[in-house]
Amino acid sequence: MTRQSATELLVLHAVRLLGFAASDAVAARAGTTPGEALRMLSQAEREGWVQHAAFAGLDGWSLTDTGKVENERQLLAECSSADSHTVVAAVYHDFLPLNARLLRAVTDWQIKPTAVDRFAVNDHADRAWDVRVLDEIAALGRQLRPMNARLASILARFDGYTRRFEAALLKAQNGALDWVDKTDKDSCHSVWFQLHEDLVATLGIDRGEEI
Repeated sequence: MTRQSATELLVLHAVRLLGFAASDAVAARAGTTPGEALRMLSQAEREGWVQHAAFAGLDGWSLTDTGKVENERQLLAECSSADSHTVVAAVYHDFLPLNARLLRAVTDWQIKPTAVDRFAVNDHADRAWDVRVLDEIAALGRQLRPMNARLASILARFDGYTRRFEAALLKAQNGALDWVDKTDKDSCHSVWFQLHEDLVATLGIDRGEEI
């Protein structure tokens, strides 16, 4: 049976996945109301788990080192109860080679070598080049779908990654090229990055120690 996460966990985890985000964005990611998210963020701030900052017209929340430890403690307790890490660890193992392919695809989307500059920025004038990259990203999305279903069958909070990834890809295929890799959008790369972070956080893995 799919495990539903506590709202407190979802709010703290949303801050980790988003990196730095306003209360409304945290609420949307956690699936709760802005008022409830703000109440929980304020409580987490009192605990020293999150901090609020405002600069250059932006304001948002980020996780503290103590908050990261607390987030991982909550995730471990939840996952140990729901899965004992069996399914999540297996999906993570299958995810890693796909992650390497996604990173290559995003690099190809951003850089198109020329005869004089192997790091030339892709100006997207070569339609065949871009179609090839988009086809690879689409293939990765198809492989992601059953993996995401396996995760969501254990922990409901994993649901939605495939839907978001495919929505971003469709926009890119229809000419909105920023939806492949821009970090200020729920782009293919942003969604994939968050899933990767979700997996390593759930399993207590340091990205710097990944094989």
